[in-house]
Amino acid sequence: MPEAGGGTSRDRSVSRRPDEEVIERRGPGRGQAADLLARFRKSATGPAPATPQAPPGPVSQTPPGPAVPQPAPAGAPPTAAGPLATAIAGLAGRFLPDGVADLDTDLFDAGLSSVDAVELVALMARELDLSMSLDDVFADARPRRLAQRATGTTATAAAPLPAASTTPADADTAPDEDVRTILADLALADRLPFSRQAERVRPRRILLTGATGFLGSHLLLDLLRQSDAEVVCLVRAADDTAAAKRLGQALAGYEQPWTFEVRRRVTVLAGDIRQPRLGLAQEHWDSLAHETDSIVNVAAAVDFLRGYPSLRQTNVLGPLHLAELAMTGRPKPLHHISSVAVFNEVGIATMAEDDPIAHLDRLFAGYDKSKWAAEAALRRAREHGLTVTFLRPGAIGGHSRTGVYNPSDLSTGLIGAISRFRTVPAFRFLNLAPVDWVSKVAAAVVCDPRAWGRNYHLTGRAETLPELVKDMKLAGMNVRTTGWQQWREELLRRQETDPVPELDFLARILSSPTAVKLFEALMFGPAADAERTEEFLARNRLPLPERYGSEAQLKAFERMARDGVARLPSREDPPYLSFRERMKGQVGPVGQAADTTCRMAFTLSIASMYQVVRHRRVDVRGQVFCERLHAEPLTVLDGEIWVRPDEGVPHRHGNDHPLLRYRLTLEDRDGGRWWLEGWKTARARRDFWAQTRTLEITVGREGEPASLAGVVRVPGRSYVPDQIDGIRVDPRLSSQEQRLAKLSWLSWFFVQVGMGLAEPSMRAAAELLDLRRDAIDRDKDKLRRKFRKLMIQKEEIR
Repeated sequence: MPEAGGGTSRDRSVSRRPDEEVIERRGPGRGQAADLLARFRKSATGPAPATPQAPPGPVSQTPPGPAVPQPAPAGAPPTAAGPLATAIAGLAGRFLPDGVADLDTDLFDAGLSSVDAVELVALMARELDLSMSLDDVFADARPRRLAQRATGTTATAAAPLPAASTTPADADTAPDEDVRTILADLALADRLPFSRQAERVRPRRILLTGATGFLGSHLLLDLLRQSDAEVVCLVRAADDTAAAKRLGQALAGYEQPWTFEVRRRVTVLAGDIRQPRLGLAQEHWDSLAHETDSIVNVAAAVDFLRGYPSLRQTNVLGPLHLAELAMTGRPKPLHHISSVAVFNEVGIATMAEDDPIAHLDRLFAGYDKSKWAAEAALRRAREHGLTVTFLRPGAIGGHSRTGVYNPSDLSTGLIGAISRFRTVPAFRFLNLAPVDWVSKVAAAVVCDPRAWGRNYHLTGRAETLPELVKDMKLAGMNVRTTGWQQWREELLRRQETDPVPELDFLARILSSPTAVKLFEALMFGPAADAERTEEFLARNRLPLPERYGSEAQLKAFERMARDGVARLPSREDPPYLSFRERMKGQVGPVGQAADTTCRMAFTLSIASMYQVVRHRRVDVRGQVFCERLHAEPLTVLDGEIWVRPDEGVPHRHGNDHPLLRYRLTLEDRDGGRWWLEGWKTARARRDFWAQTRTLEITVGREGEPASLAGVVRVPGRSYVPDQIDGIRVDPRLSSQEQRLAKLSWLSWFFVQVGMGLAEPSMRAAAELLDLRRDAIDRDKDKLRRKFRKLMIQKEEIR
């Protein structure tokens, strides 16, 4: 038993007492993630070898009934692993939905969160006088194993195991506990029944697991879209009604429909892939075994901090239970969503679909090991007749149309950190694809019997460091590239001093030595080769892999910014691009002759191309000179120009189509506030050049109606020198990038103005020659296609 206030059970040189005191001083109630984890940013030393893990029982073993533990009296710490395990389970039950924890059930599987784990560590220190690290809890969160680690007892103190589940003979020579446990798990595949190969026909009834998750929810809808099959969704819940409610809520959370038509073709069944027979009654198991045509396994515990013992129940034994179902009754194919994490060996040279996966003893993270073990076990099951397909995504990005994203994906944290701190870690490739593409391809493989039984990489086209940096710069976010270790240290330091709660999960991963190894393997590994996948897509006329670049990420990035994960460019950032605009004319009282000279000297700027393409807004700064307003110049406090406001729809009861709308807030030398509004408009059969330079303005005191009106114009001789030749681009960009930024702006702006100038003539022609409602829209589409062609040509020239 460790001494009070001593080190952790893994590293006795590391004291967690200050951390626990910080949490205890919060008083009663649950802490927020940012506060609770603030003292846990720094990495702990690597875990010490643990006592051997008791190997698992057979696939068909019936689980024992749950125990209801009671906490030990405060101030009287137990001295044996059994009572201590009961006490730990009792404390953990305070954080679980059911209020109780079984001694041999992983607490994270039972509902413990990462924040709960921090509080549990403090609670054990306070009530049991037990010092234990977060690493211990994440590595293996079963109360009995936590107690064994704390007391130094061996795994034999646990309940006796079935004779068929003994440790392999070579266990003494295995390099560590995880490898020994994995070898025992692989042996479970040998107990599967033998069956013939599945008949290759399109499925009519599909069993889907993981439908409440990010990828699974999208895959459910794609299976319905690409087939006429009924889909049975296995959802972890108390009963079928609760399972259906949980699925409906999950689909709504990912903006997926849960309509009558969807419900008509979906059967929701309460079950649990971690349990023998999926936790189903015998009649339900038999029904699935004889009536299901295909099994799709998406369910997985995705947590990069948890150890293999904490993940194996879901990620390894779950697929084996499904394999048993696939080989019982009518033979069925099993389509297993794996991961390119099976290649996460640092220094691996290639990552093709049929390449050998990583060496087990060179994998560090529990998640990598669990995905590796699942594939290895299912490959053994192939020898028994199982038809198994491995579908391996990389990082899964947000939906390219809806923008829905997975807040727990590493790519989300990476994009968020880069956009906030404007630094990029040097990497080789990011195997990243949008969820809608991954889902569509996976569903197509499931529905095509010719594709079964092979390996597919659903990774899209890998992102490179130069491509990412270029996208960020063109978006107005000039970023600098740093070494991986420097970037990691800077992020942890910033998160310590100025925490961003939405990036806490990334900081926790970067604080774990084991999880960092996983991150490094992802960052410095090769691009995933997907030759077979590309052939399949071409054969079925499906979208080929594309880079998940700025355009595809746009909707997801906006959502991430709204949720506080990412940060969009703003006016506070150095301007991406700016130029001058000078105008001169006359104003007078509203309804009277304009008799007073008015001059304007503006600086127009944009923070990013995103700003104009998405919102069509340009920022305005500068001064207005008009003696009727004040003897001294008025300063622009706030100003915007809207490009083609209201999509160029003409003003009410008029023929003027708006090109630009100016809205400014002015302040005079005495502190008085004024507003100014101006319009540049287009009308059919007018001088285009004059229309683009002419601004009709109205001015009034703040809170009052307009008192002055008039017209100002951009002198023809200053237009080109100021607004074309005088464009200034962020000097931190290279000369090539500055030229590209200039060309991008001019291409976009002149196409917008050209569309606005052409609209009056389009409308007149449409009214005379084509009475269909979409006549103008179709003409606009032609202009948009020309603009897209121009941008493609620009990229090719560059």
